[in-house]
Amino acid sequence: MKKICSALFVLLTCSLNISAQESKETPKPREAGHEDGNKFRQMYDLLATPNMYRTASGAPGPEYYQQQADYKIDIELDDKNTKLYGTETITYTNNAKESLEYLWIQLDQNIMARTSKTPLVENSKIDPAISAAGFSRKYLEDKFDGGFKIDYVKDIKGNPMSYTINETMMRINLVKPLRHGEKIAMNIKWNYNINNYMVDGGRSGYEHFKDGNNLYVLAQFYPRMAVYNDVEGWQNMQFWGSGEFALPFGNYEVNITVPADHIMEATGVLQNRKEVFTPEQVKRYELAENSFENPVIIVTQAEAMVTEKGFSDKKKTWKFKAENVRDFGISTSRKFIFDAMAVKLGGKTVMATSVYPKEGNPLWEQYSTRAVAHTLKSYSSYTFDYPYPKAVSVNAQDQGMEYPMICWNFGRPDEDGKYTDRVKYGMLGVIIHEVGHNFFPMIVNSDERQWTWMDEGLNTFMEYLAEISWEATFPVDRGPAKLIVPYMSGDQKNIDPIMTNSESVKQFGNNAYGKPAAGLNILRETIMGHELFDYAFKTYANRWKFKHPTPEDFFRTMEDASGVDLDWFIRGWFYTTDFNDIGIKDVKQYFVSNEAPKGVKAPAPSRRNRLKTTGPMVYMVTAGNEDFKPEMNKALDIKEVKSLDEFVQSNFKPEEIAKLASPKYFYEVTFNKPGGLVMPIIVQLVFEDGTLENQTFPAQIWRMNDAEVTRTFATSKAVSKIIVDPKEETADIDKTNNTWPKEELKSKFD
Repeated sequence: MKKICSALFVLLTCSLNISAQESKETPKPREAGHEDGNKFRQMYDLLATPNMYRTASGAPGPEYYQQQADYKIDIELDDKNTKLYGTETITYTNNAKESLEYLWIQLDQNIMARTSKTPLVENSKIDPAISAAGFSRKYLEDKFDGGFKIDYVKDIKGNPMSYTINETMMRINLVKPLRHGEKIAMNIKWNYNINNYMVDGGRSGYEHFKDGNNLYVLAQFYPRMAVYNDVEGWQNMQFWGSGEFALPFGNYEVNITVPADHIMEATGVLQNRKEVFTPEQVKRYELAENSFENPVIIVTQAEAMVTEKGFSDKKKTWKFKAENVRDFGISTSRKFIFDAMAVKLGGKTVMATSVYPKEGNPLWEQYSTRAVAHTLKSYSSYTFDYPYPKAVSVNAQDQGMEYPMICWNFGRPDEDGKYTDRVKYGMLGVIIHEVGHNFFPMIVNSDERQWTWMDEGLNTFMEYLAEISWEATFPVDRGPAKLIVPYMSGDQKNIDPIMTNSESVKQFGNNAYGKPAAGLNILRETIMGHELFDYAFKTYANRWKFKHPTPEDFFRTMEDASGVDLDWFIRGWFYTTDFNDIGIKDVKQYFVSNEAPKGVKAPAPSRRNRLKTTGPMVYMVTAGNEDFKPEMNKALDIKEVKSLDEFVQSNFKPEEIAKLASPKYFYEVTFNKPGGLVMPIIVQLVFEDGTLENQTFPAQIWRMNDAEVTRTFATSKAVSKIIVDPKEETADIDKTNNTWPKEELKSKFD
């Protein structure tokens, strides 16, 4: 019965193409062949070939491997001279089947060296107006003397090892190849001048306060092993500043010697708490370990204000251990207030912690640690339970940077303690974002040097979900599709595909953060739905936690775990700069008639259209057609259309007739696509009585005609307005063609 009923409505519209079928045109000359330009073609031309390391499903293959780098590090901070001294033992395990003739180590601090080539690759123009201090720094003063000073590289027996430094990379020249399964240990001694990041820039360094104190956020502070994998071999691309870091996992033992009056947080578990905190502070920390509702202040503001005036000449050493992390970060200062609370995740307790100077209050005491706890819960719900023992938020002005278990975050009130909503939500946003980076890329360890979007884009999407669950009205600046429209509608000369190397991206924030996040939201909200998307996204996170995924692994997993073909979306959204612009080209209203319009004949029957072409016919006449009569301009009553009424009465029982649909108005809508991007067509019908009806047509509707498509709407009520993408779900860049009847959109000024 359902098949007969649905065919009835096809019957009503069958005559629209009759004249075209009957016309005989002069055959046109054959055109030259062309390549497949269909937006729905397979992506074999873009994705790497699956293999035993990485499967076609997007999962790690049976031959997948990754290297391991373990560290034992001793460093000392010279606070008076803002200098760091260190020694380390790196134990490197080769798990690749092939032997390695040499090893590559990252020296990312060398970007701050006077000889660094990084400043030379940037454009430099004359400033029409510049401060005296800025002029002096730009043209008169010596550049900051940063970068690693390597004292030695020795093997485990103390013998010198041959090495070659190439800018931010150091090659260790092995005496004999390191074979599969073998380990090698090397000792390195170094020092460097720590940069004032407020003056010299950088992702780490120190902030100097008027009271003479420094607040240190130390990262990239030690020579670090580069990644060697099945995709690129050695990831030894230079650090130019934008592309962040690719690092292998390992275990760390780090001893950090600082002035005795400093308070510190770092990656890993503190091994000597009773030696570095007072007995009262140890008791407070123990209370925090069982406080799941509110943070406990461990080092109070009053204590910090006393300590920051001391400038002790004594030293103390903080000892940390961290397992299965890809990096290590440290923050230390005598100005720090310290608070913490416990978070229950998957049957284990994780500590959420914040350290901040008094300049961060009252904002930080009220919000920071609570935001850390919320982020861990939100991200865990979409991926996996946070596996590390803690997560730390550090208040560092003008910073936003992440490392395993610790991150630096900006946001402070005015000197009088007042702050605006913009400052408050800006601080909350950066804390959520940077803490969230523990998941991407600290655990799901993508290659930031190559693909910024794989950590920043995925993390920005997750940040959006965490922000709106923190507060439904959170003033988000990235995530929803409509927020990426200004970027996607911009000058194509200033836009790159998302799949562009980190160092070559124009409009870095929009490209690597905003557009990937918007794309994932479109997938989740419009194309896949929450259930399918969330399952696939969680599958990706769990497949690749503590491993090194590539873009192909993400794309393939999202398809494989959801059963949704996404080639068309991935190709358009990630590999091109196409934009979405779907409009209403034409709307025609049709009326039912017993009489055939002039020149219209019943189509010849065929195997495929037999039901539509046999028996009594019903004809559709459009308003404005010469055969249109004023009396047709009314709602359809089946009983007034003889052939239709006879068909219904003779083919259906009374109880079946009662179940038939009763369309009264018929509209043929032609949609066009001035933009190159393929998207679903989301249509809202507004009826004369003010009620609404929404229909969504999958993106595949464009598969046969990438320029325009037509749909018929049979409704029980008269339509007064038709709107495309009424909730702005698809990043449509031009809303002026989204409405019928066409209406003038008010400007922001209006």
